[in-house]
Amino acid sequence: MIDKKRYACTVKVNTTFLAEQSNPAESKYAFAYTVTITNTGTIAAQLISRHWVITNAHNEAHEVKGLGVIGEQPLLAPNAQFEYTSGTVLSTPSGEMQGSYQMVAEDGTLFEAIIAPFQLYQQRVLH
Repeated sequence: MIDKKRYACTVKVNTTFLAEQSNPAESKYAFAYTVTITNTGTIAAQLISRHWVITNAHNEAHEVKGLGVIGEQPLLAPNAQFEYTSGTVLSTPSGEMQGSYQMVAEDGTLFEAIIAPFQLYQQRVLH
């Protein structure tokens, strides 16, 4: 069992609809998301890989797995943060993302930082 006080990271996400990169006539809806990862544990840990599940409004999901994030594998000391912005394109004006980061602590312990589900949606303009 992983000691959650020693090995822990929190993940916060903010999203933005990118109207200038979207084309609804072609079912292309672009979104940016900014992720802040905070090492809330008591030991330094490095982000090794990511796993995303991206689901559109028709409940069609696809997975994305890969090493690091935006080409980096940041090492986070206790209480340190790492922030990055990335993006995705959906075929519907709304959807959801969730996933996890695979982390390795400086003592070699592997653990996951869970990314809770968050919504992607095209903001509507009210008249």
